Amino acid sequence: MSYKTILVHVDESDRSSLRVKFAAEIARSEEAHLIGTAVTGVSRFIYQDGNISASDPNLTIHLNFLRERAEKAVDEFNKIVDHIGVPSFESSIANDEAGGGIGLQARYSDLVIVGQTNRDEPSPSVLPDFPEYIVMNSGRPALIIPYAGDFHSVAKRPLISWDASREATRAVTDAIPLLKKADLVQVAIFNTKSTPDAHGEQPGADIALYLARHGIRVEVSVHKTSTDIGNALLSLAHDLDSDMIVMGGYGHSRFREMIMGGVTRTILESMTVPVFMSH
Repeated sequence: MSYKTILVHVDESDRSSLRVKFAAEIARSEEAHLIGTAVTGVSRFIYQDGNISASDPNLTIHLNFLRERAEKAVDEFNKIVDHIGVPSFESSIANDEAGGGIGLQARYSDLVIVGQTNRDEPSPSVLPDFPEYIVMNSGRPALIIPYAGDFHSVAKRPLISWDASREATRAVTDAIPLLKKADLVQVAIFNTKSTPDAHGEQPGADIALYLARHGIRVEVSVHKTSTDIGNALLSLAHDLDSDMIVMGGYGHSRFREMIMGGVTRTILESMTVPVFMSH
């Protein structure tokens, strides 16, 4: 199992170049084709106001502005990827907002890389629920890069949040190409007594054996916490010097309103390291 097509969302945000750097390094390691896609947000702008006219000069100015933003983002993507030395890559621009444009293209990719929502850096082409929308609707695993924090690697020391659920199972399986290249994979299990049937007599033994059969070096730790599991997971990631969290994404969508589980919401809002998430 390996990634052969990787998609990264590019824009003019402060962290776009970091997303591209990590995407390029993963693509080069996996010998994968890398696609950098920027979105203009044109569809969102037009649909919000049914009274605008195609001949409106103000509309033309605004659409040109959106297009220029996207072109700058893909130009920067091309420069970074060419410098890193990814042998196979391309860039594209989608005339849609990020959820629609990236979400559709993600279905033809093995992994999609996006950024955490930064509400202090709003974008005309990216809605606040963009990462959640990709996780819940693309059918692909997402690697979400935080908008803050200082980290220099991804997946060298990953931490798996394991609760034996379908979502966690999907996330672990989707992450195997990255986990196989890790120095050490930590598996954390919280509050096993709340779901005793899911973990068996020795919590973590089955998932550790599964990963070991893939040649992955793994350690398991069991934790009990009376606080929010999401914050406990972030604290553990800090203590272990983890550079990626792997976890299931929990929730469902009502059109564009994402109804996320408590742990998922905490991580998406407060992540301090990249998060690999599948639904």
